[in-house]
Amino acid sequence: MVALRNGTGEGGRVPAALRRIGGLAASWLALLLLGIAVPVAPAAAEDGYDLWLRYAPVHESRLAGYRAHATELVVPADTATARATRDELARGLRGLLGQAPATAARARRDGAVVVGTPASSPQLAALKLDLSGLGEEGYLVRSVRIDGRPATVVVANSDVGALYGAFHFLRLIQTAQPLAALDIREAPRTQVRVLNHWDNLDRYVERGYAGESIWDWHRLPDWKDPRYTDYARANASIGINGTVLNNVNTSAQALTPAYLEKTAALAEVFRPFGIKVYLSARFSAPIEIGGLETADPLDPAVRRWWKAKAEEIYRTIPDFGGFLVKANSEGQPGPQDYGRSHADGANMLAEALAPHGGIVMWRAFVYSHEEPDDRAKQAYNEFVPFDGQFHDRVLVQVKNGAIDFQPREPFHPLFGAMPKTPLMMEFQITKEYLGFATHLAYKGTLYEEVLRADTQVRGPGSTVARVIDGTLEAGEPGRSPLTGMAGVANIGVDRNWSGSHFDQANWFAFGRLAWDPYLEAQAIAEEWVKMTFTTDPAFVGPVVAMMMGSREAVVDYMTPLGLHHLMGRGHHYGPGPWVAGGPRADWTSVYYHRADDKGIGFDRSVNGSDAVAQYAPPVAAQFGDIDAVPEEFLLWFHHVPWDHRMASGRTLWDELVLRYGRGVDYVKGMRSTWDGLAGHVDPERHAQVAAFLAIQEKEAQWWRDASIAYFQTFSKRPLPAGQAAPPHSLEYYESLQFPFAPGDGK
Repeated sequence: MVALRNGTGEGGRVPAALRRIGGLAASWLALLLLGIAVPVAPAAAEDGYDLWLRYAPVHESRLAGYRAHATELVVPADTATARATRDELARGLRGLLGQAPATAARARRDGAVVVGTPASSPQLAALKLDLSGLGEEGYLVRSVRIDGRPATVVVANSDVGALYGAFHFLRLIQTAQPLAALDIREAPRTQVRVLNHWDNLDRYVERGYAGESIWDWHRLPDWKDPRYTDYARANASIGINGTVLNNVNTSAQALTPAYLEKTAALAEVFRPFGIKVYLSARFSAPIEIGGLETADPLDPAVRRWWKAKAEEIYRTIPDFGGFLVKANSEGQPGPQDYGRSHADGANMLAEALAPHGGIVMWRAFVYSHEEPDDRAKQAYNEFVPFDGQFHDRVLVQVKNGAIDFQPREPFHPLFGAMPKTPLMMEFQITKEYLGFATHLAYKGTLYEEVLRADTQVRGPGSTVARVIDGTLEAGEPGRSPLTGMAGVANIGVDRNWSGSHFDQANWFAFGRLAWDPYLEAQAIAEEWVKMTFTTDPAFVGPVVAMMMGSREAVVDYMTPLGLHHLMGRGHHYGPGPWVAGGPRADWTSVYYHRADDKGIGFDRSVNGSDAVAQYAPPVAAQFGDIDAVPEEFLLWFHHVPWDHRMASGRTLWDELVLRYGRGVDYVKGMRSTWDGLAGHVDPERHAQVAAFLAIQEKEAQWWRDASIAYFQTFSKRPLPAGQAAPPHSLEYYESLQFPFAPGDGK
């Protein structure tokens, strides 16, 4: 276990590293420290800290073959990134193969692994490999002969590209792939691949379910926790090249000199791994920390203040990435406070950053103080009129759906609607609406569903992925070449980083899809399972199958058939379809489901809010037709009678009830599957996953029962045959309170 590698403490006390790991393992280790004999466990306990970089020994049947392809390690450059690459390969190969290969300045043995650039290695230069089109981050992994001897080369145009290639090489071994006749050529399809940390300076994490923030601001810049290096390693291994350190609902203090010095310390740790730091910038900072009376983006004094602030930042952090901005949304200040547009605000910041190479990621998650007829329409209405007016250093960051990271949403209508403006995908890795850290919900399937959705703005095949990677509108005049994808992080100080072992898969899947939006969620899940647990097919097959249906199960027991925004108020924990009242109608559940005695669902057709008109005509026609819309979006776009006939032949009411039950049954199946795999995984991780699945089943049943109890008051129809009635009254479910549920604001 990683915690043990730091020593055994002093004075007979159990050290903090052991106290943090908790559970049975901590008890046994305490006994060992006291000299009390304990039985040897059949498998070493693990706490999940190593993520998918465990580098567990390969199966004996493959060991000799892999060792023959890694007899010698040659990483000739002596830059910080090259040293990180050399260290990672040595660590990985030692763990996987039971021994670290010899290191050398040049390849001299059969089976050498040579990593670097043509500029750093005469042997690589002599191969005259074609590196065109790889850019600064792409790489080749190829089987070659050097001086007549077989070798494997990992070669790139830069040290960072070589680092990415080294992780790919290790991943081949981790996932039991052959190393003979390699010819791999990869480059990222998006340029900016970032995590958005919703971390406050006091270490509280908004919508975080894995403990407090990993950024120990109080001890920075002098104490650089070794965990920061492991964070950088994990991100580099999946191609993430940036991190926004602070919450979009930010404090202007993040831009003060003291915090810039702390940010610079993190940048120093991350730099060798190709990771830039970004900061969320509070739009009203010129007032709050600059002493100005206005933050009007067209005011010359305000523009000068931001220009000077950018110069100060780059003096401190020369490779600073730029700003993420949430403005004029949920009460945050912004340019509309002064009668200006989103383009005015974003462009002012971009002009300050552009001379230094920085960018602005301007979030399109907006809704005004005035209640709209349909909140789903607002971002489109506010941004489309300014298409082509944003600075070429601006990315407009758009959530995958128009409401707010729901278990399922149709793709956001902005995708494809702004051909002259680069749109950056924003996914949520943290499971704000999918059961926090305790429910198993593999979001790779959600990401894939959205990226493969066809906008049809330029005919069939105009997928969201093509909008994100820039290929759909590549020839559009005036379009910036910037591309990117952001993921709202699920990381905290919990030893397993994400609160749940399986939530690590969502971080992993995000990084892999940010690198290549065309990868398949199932292939990514297989990689992750093999790297995180075991390559044994008897384990991999059932677990991947379990993961692939897990998110659909959550949709079923929470928001089936296109229902959305049904969670408890504020904390978003548990069912709350009855939530009404409060300061805004569009913060309530009843606003979205609109259940009455006639039916249920939000009418967004031409007869309702006409939100369908924001999509390309073929998509609008499909979504707007109650008989053509995919059933998973039926209640998103239509108010449907309770007796409407579904594809199954059942009425809507019966189908709704059965979908709720289907979700619960899937969780029961996951529990059974996982229980049967106990012999394939270490006891500590198996026990936590089993406990969390038990919680998930309990809460899935709660969602099912509470939702049926509520909606039956409108449908006034009996449950389908064989379906159990909720065990409690609706009043019971409505009475439940959770004042200290995690992740909500203080």
